[in-house]
Amino acid sequence: MAMYVNHEEAEAALRPAEPAAHWKNLKQGDRVRVRLTPGFETGGEVDAITWDHTAVWVDLDGGRGRILLHCSDGVEIVPQEE
Repeated sequence: MAMYVNHEEAEAALRPAEPAAHWKNLKQGDRVRVRLTPGFETGGEVDAITWDHTAVWVDLDGGRGRILLHCSDGVEIVPQEE
């Protein structure tokens, strides 16, 4: 065990766990664009959302499966224009 460990820093979140404002408006069935990394964007449909809107399940287009995204993952979920 390390002698000089700052336990407060060790327990701190790496990224804020607070969802973006527009995440709170998402609902099941919404069409969205998911930006996982710069240059990689895909479409999908919101399948489920946690009660606090910090995690969203998205069914990706093209049969690419379902993905769980957390607000601290550094991804963007943007509602698609109709």
